[in-house]
Amino acid sequence: MALLFRTGRDNGAMDVDLALIGFGGATSLLLSALDRHGVRGLRIAVVDPGERGMRTWAFWTGSEDPLDAVLDAAWPRVDLHGRGGLRRLDLAPMRYAMVRSDPVYELAAEAAQRLGVRFLEASAQGLFDNGTGVSVHDSAGTEIVRARWALDSRPAAPVRAGRTFWLQHFRGWWVEADHDAFDPASAILMDFRTPQPARGVSFGYVLPTGPRHALIEYTEFSPERLSDSGYDSALSAYILMLGLKGLRVTRVEDGAIPMTDAPFLRRPSPRVVRLGTAGGATRPSTGYTFSAMRRQADQIAAALLAGSDPVPAAPYPRRHLWMDSVALRAWDRGLVAAPEFFERLFTRNDPVRVLRFLDGLTSPAQELALMASTPLLPMTRAALGDLAARTQRNRTVSAAIRPSR
Repeated sequence: MALLFRTGRDNGAMDVDLALIGFGGATSLLLSALDRHGVRGLRIAVVDPGERGMRTWAFWTGSEDPLDAVLDAAWPRVDLHGRGGLRRLDLAPMRYAMVRSDPVYELAAEAAQRLGVRFLEASAQGLFDNGTGVSVHDSAGTEIVRARWALDSRPAAPVRAGRTFWLQHFRGWWVEADHDAFDPASAILMDFRTPQPARGVSFGYVLPTGPRHALIEYTEFSPERLSDSGYDSALSAYILMLGLKGLRVTRVEDGAIPMTDAPFLRRPSPRVVRLGTAGGATRPSTGYTFSAMRRQADQIAAALLAGSDPVPAAPYPRRHLWMDSVALRAWDRGLVAAPEFFERLFTRNDPVRVLRFLDGLTSPAQELALMASTPLLPMTRAALGDLAARTQRNRTVSAAIRPSR
């Protein structure tokens, strides 16, 4: 993508209202949201080294969406393959949607032009907050931006280690068939017929964008990534299992997303706000991030339009993070098989309610019904184990900070 708003560094530091650190998904969505909400009159700078790869985001959405013009595809129904066989899930009035990063970046670039954004091609190495503003320094230690607020979307380590740390790691092949091989009206959301790892869960995705084009992906939830050959072998075996032939791989993408109950510091200092995964946008039990990043962007834009501080709400309720911690513990300790967990969750509940839960949008009453559909005894054991681990950690922290006599 050719950046449409690019300048060199001015002599001396640039004074702005907002410094956006990094130009990935979170910042792109924020720029589009600022433009869409009609935020004007702010001095904005984006600080980014200018290197980014193509990636794909999948998310749940309604019957209409601001990204409709650039979606690769959207499906009103999805298939789930599990022990109970094939289940077709009707998502109406919602859809499962997919969009590649390049058009999202292009929309952000167009929004940035209308907003008068300045782009600094630099790596931000230091953010120094004095309580009334933030000084942004580059890799040479030079102050390049002075901002009232810094919104930082760079990866960051959690505050402390969690009780469970897994990854959602994957490799996807964009393929082209020499004949009509896919149903564009339906996607395979989770296919648990893949060989399951000794510790963790694996599944396949098939996301068609046309009769002859699709993204086919192999995903694992587990503690460690595979080798390149491991992903390629798993994808080849999955395609063979699907009976697909005559496919040509046109592009490859892969990645790893943290799945952990470790807490992330969403506001490390008074005027620095973190976005994306570092800002808690990744759902610990699934690795889904895109929808929460969009909520963060819209909340910040609405706050700025109202003259308030650009600080979004917590992406997920605390009770959801607790439930995710319990689920991760149950899978990690082998108390519950993740394929069974997800199959029961989707097939014993309204799929739309499940999707809303995964986005953190359900009520406590709805969540009780969802929890009742999961294996109760092993999940109770996991909850008690999580409580014991939390209690022990609190005692350890209390002992560490207790003053000596």
